Amino acid sequence: MSAASTPHDLVPPLRRNKDFTVFWLGQALSVLGGSVSMLALPLLVLHATGSIVQMGLVTVVSGATAIGTGVFAGYVVDRVDRRRLMIVCDLARAVLLGSVPLVWWLAGPQVWLLYVLTALAAVLKTLFDVAYVTAIPQLVRTQDLTAANGRLMGTFALGSLLGPVVAGFLTAGVGADWALALDGATFLVSAASLGWVRFTVRPAGDGADEVVDEAVDEAVDGVAAKAGAGVLREMFVVGFRFLWSHPLLRPLTIQLTLLTFVTMGATDLLIYRVQHDLGRDAATLGYVIAVSGAGSVAAALSAGRLRRVLGFGTCWLASIAMIAVGVTVTGVSRSVPVIAALAAVFMFGITLGGICTMTLRQEVTPDHLLGRVTSAFWTVHNASGPVGAAVLTLLAARHGVPAVSLAGGALCLLILGGGLLTPLRGSRAGVAAAEPAAPDPEPAAGPSARA
Repeated sequence: MSAASTPHDLVPPLRRNKDFTVFWLGQALSVLGGSVSMLALPLLVLHATGSIVQMGLVTVVSGATAIGTGVFAGYVVDRVDRRRLMIVCDLARAVLLGSVPLVWWLAGPQVWLLYVLTALAAVLKTLFDVAYVTAIPQLVRTQDLTAANGRLMGTFALGSLLGPVVAGFLTAGVGADWALALDGATFLVSAASLGWVRFTVRPAGDGADEVVDEAVDEAVDGVAAKAGAGVLREMFVVGFRFLWSHPLLRPLTIQLTLLTFVTMGATDLLIYRVQHDLGRDAATLGYVIAVSGAGSVAAALSAGRLRRVLGFGTCWLASIAMIAVGVTVTGVSRSVPVIAALAAVFMFGITLGGICTMTLRQEVTPDHLLGRVTSAFWTVHNASGPVGAAVLTLLAARHGVPAVSLAGGALCLLILGGGLLTPLRGSRAGVAAAEPAAPDPEPAAGPSARA
């Protein structure tokens, strides 16, 4: 069914929104599989090569490919059927990941194949993720955006709790290659669920911020007037100009670019610390990452209330402080329980910041630009991630994880200090949109009522 088949003003409240519930449950299983791969892929490389540098290189390939794809992903998403695009991406990823154990069985470990798979999967994931963000405003009412994003992030957190445990046992039992195949199967479920979902089209201007409307119009007109310069320019420039013209999105993008330099390689440092430095097995590592998921669950459940009470700026800056503490302590402590607890603090900060920033973009960006704005936002701030992952893992191999973690935590604190000098410090943007909707006249039923 086409996106235009259901008027947006007929979308029901979140608790009675069947399309969102189907979307939510389908993504829940896909997230579980993704959490398995998050641990299984680095372990597959580490077991095959024994090198943290090789493990970090996989992260670099993934991040660099995602950045390249981000240049055109928003342009594609804004011009095609978003639901169909997500289904195609899911089916392609299922085939890619499902082929790993077959290749391992026929030809033995092929590390080069993991780099190819990582690059292709990153292209598909970037296209899917941009479409995913733009789809949420087409599934729920504007006043339900924060709650919907919180539920989806909560699902991600629960998957983060269970996935690493499953991955740890699968890796110890049958190998990391079969753990990746499990992730492939979950993408098939996601594709099937998307086939049942109906998207709507938001009315023109819904959720747009009047402060930047004029700047957006000028950007679009300017690009249209220079169509001869090529489509490539339009793919990125329109979204970037929107970001740069917005008084909150501009400093937010700059801060995230600096923060991503540290956070993209943080998981690799954690894995290496637990397995190499402390000599723990894959199952223990799975438990550590699973406990960290408790931080995501807590953030997902409390993000709406925190943003409503404290405002966007306070929540965002607090998330940076938690990331700084988490990066530092997980890298210097020799106690597995302490590492797990501070990894949960780290994930609380990551999730709280993610929910608040995603909701803000959805609220202030017109629907016809949301794909390009999302793509430009991710491309710019993720650009530092592969560089950071490479630098952090190389330095960790030479100087040890503790020294690198201390430096990473110090950089996060500098980013926090810089944020206090920007309009983000006192911003309460989006508070009205974060207010909870009026209670439904009928009691809710099903899983969504319990989230």
